[in-house]
Amino acid sequence: MQKNINLDLTKLNWDDLRYFLEVARTQRASGAAKRLGVDYTTVARRVRALEDALGTLLFDKSRSGGFVLTAEGQRLLGYVDAIETTVQSATEQIANTGHALSGHVRVGSTEGFGCFFLAPQLARFQDTHPNITIDLLPVPHFVSLSKREADIAVTLERPEQGQYVYTKLCDYRLKLYATADYLARHAPIASADDLRGHHFASYIDDLAFSYELLYLERAVPGAQSRWRSTSVIAQYFAALQGRALAILPCFMGAQDKRLVPVLPDEIVVTRAFYLSCREDLRKLKRITTVWDYLRSAAEGNRAFLMGDGDVMQWVETGTP
Repeated sequence: MQKNINLDLTKLNWDDLRYFLEVARTQRASGAAKRLGVDYTTVARRVRALEDALGTLLFDKSRSGGFVLTAEGQRLLGYVDAIETTVQSATEQIANTGHALSGHVRVGSTEGFGCFFLAPQLARFQDTHPNITIDLLPVPHFVSLSKREADIAVTLERPEQGQYVYTKLCDYRLKLYATADYLARHAPIASADDLRGHHFASYIDDLAFSYELLYLERAVPGAQSRWRSTSVIAQYFAALQGRALAILPCFMGAQDKRLVPVLPDEIVVTRAFYLSCREDLRKLKRITTVWDYLRSAAEGNRAFLMGDGDVMQWVETGTP
């Protein structure tokens, strides 16, 4: 039977707790090592040292499952996670007194929105907040807020149940696009019936990370797809080759003059993005600043995101 965690603070090396957190979040010593900028053996040694200091096993370790928290490890995670947030808040309050707002913010997002909208917007954000460093993770899968893969997440669905703050960021539209060359080589498309026999670039159904991405069959019943990808950006570039049609977000397709909307009043899909973060992080000034800016950027680009405009707008970021 495991011993209960002995919270004798004199026995703890606080630096070991940082290593513990990263291993708990990544479930891999190698993953934690990459995030911390050290080698695998250092991480393993630090975890063993923490377990020895507490007199208990914090992880069940296996080659297949990685580092899985034990019941005692789960208990410790709650304490250490709260400590990390408290330290971050205290550091921010002290370091930013009388100085420009600073710190680090990691933003996770869906791939297309992250690359085509958030990347240029957040680059402009740093014009007035140069001391806030930004990590942008535009990925074709969900990011975990609980594992601190990101501080702020932009997702297609509301966040999982838990201690999160979220708001609807914006609606956006997707339309059917093709190159002018593609349309010139095929019979005119005057109605949805004319789409029979055309091929589409689309998602791989069983690998799509959200049901919200499986819109092709609903928008174009019976659509045939012989080129598929988990990446909307890959679909975008496939469409640019003039070999297939693709349903793409307007914030991608409308600003590219090489693409032409097909049946723009008939083939229209509307989806939403949600902005979320953990409750404890939402109180940090740097998180609030980025959060408010993203909401302003989305609101200022309502027409662009809904396909009623083809030029991205820039918003004022305020004073640092």
